[in-house]
Amino acid sequence: MKIIESMFESFLWNSRLMVLAAVLASLASAVAVLYMASVDAWMMISHLGEYMSPELGAEARAQLRASSIAHVVEVIDGYLLATVLLIFALGLYELFISKIEQASESESSSKILVIKNLDDLKSRLAKVILMILIVKYFEHALSMTFNDAKDLLYFAGGIALLGLALYLTHASEHHTENK
Repeated sequence: MKIIESMFESFLWNSRLMVLAAVLASLASAVAVLYMASVDAWMMISHLGEYMSPELGAEARAQLRASSIAHVVEVIDGYLLATVLLIFALGLYELFISKIEQASESESSSKILVIKNLDDLKSRLAKVILMILIVKYFEHALSMTFNDAKDLLYFAGGIALLGLALYLTHASEHHTENK
């Protein structure tokens, strides 16, 4: 009976290697999103030559400026999403497969890439996702039109809620550091 129990426990322990599929898929997705964001950035930069054109009227220049700013926000959003996927892949690997020695020993490595437990991973992902939400809110704000005071009040309330979320994130950071 002891042999069967040992074999079963070995099977259970090794089943954690299934997480490698999620790690590899997350890495591939991060590369894909990084590629898309980089292509978007390149395309946006290549179209900015039109901005200097003396034939471009003031209204057309304003539209080009607005669309370029919206594209910048989309590019930032893409890079942040790629970062989420990368942190997720590294975190899953560290939690389920093995420690990444290079990440913990390197002086140039960011401590955001060293994941110690599931709460650590959730915290790091939540911070980046919050940044994505802020960028999305900014992107939405660029195209907003304010028809009355109520619209402006809703917009200000959204900004206040984002500020509160950032404050609470920062406060929870200091709370966990002081433990």
